[in-house]
Amino acid sequence: MGTGAGLGSDRGKHTAQLTPDPAGWALQLPAMRLVIARCSVDYVGRLTAHLPSALRLLIVKADGSVLVHSDGGSYKPLNWMSPPCRLEESPGAWRVVSKGGEELRITLEEVVHDSSHELGTDPGLVKDGVEAHLQELLAAQLHILGEGWRLVRREYPTAIGPVDLMCRDADTAAVAVEIKRRGEIDGVEQLTRYLELLNRDPLLAPVRGVFAAQEIRPQARVLAEDRGIRCLVLDYEAMRGTDDSALRLF
Repeated sequence: MGTGAGLGSDRGKHTAQLTPDPAGWALQLPAMRLVIARCSVDYVGRLTAHLPSALRLLIVKADGSVLVHSDGGSYKPLNWMSPPCRLEESPGAWRVVSKGGEELRITLEEVVHDSSHELGTDPGLVKDGVEAHLQELLAAQLHILGEGWRLVRREYPTAIGPVDLMCRDADTAAVAVEIKRRGEIDGVEQLTRYLELLNRDPLLAPVRGVFAAQEIRPQARVLAEDRGIRCLVLDYEAMRGTDDSALRLF
């Protein structure tokens, strides 16, 4: 659909469908959808939030998530609903319902633009040299994570991207490790998405998370620990074997 789509969208009920796949159940999702509309937004769940009427960008991603953006303030969405969720459309209204029953209600007053785009397969983030080396070093030095740990695989594949390290701890429990040079909130959110997906696999669950970085921002640490994710600060120089304490001034 192009510009000037109006409120009477012919898309109807927009819902992701599960279909059989040789490897299990595959989620069949539409292309990325971009809608610019004057709208108000209400979030109803553990907390309630209201966004008054304004012109905003609505994004329905191929993974099923729905995001509400404005033109200022931050690169982050004003509100969103993470998958798995269900989008139901009726004239002038969207209702997005999460697996836990939380709702994002979007009231559309005017639709300026409505289009869908197939983006194809994304190659994923290419780590910088330090992050890639940290992953390699930690995989070879699992005692840093704990005694008796073993590596299952580096770059463990998931439907939304690879987990840096998949390990088994001394009790053989599965642990997903996300490695960053700088530990920010975005990294915690990324690991959270991996854990949500991995814990749906009965052969792996329960899966714990470790957020490892050279430095971890206080806000990221608080969020990670609140979600039961362990934080680990990595000493890159010591792991490389180039940390000579005799050369330190302090």
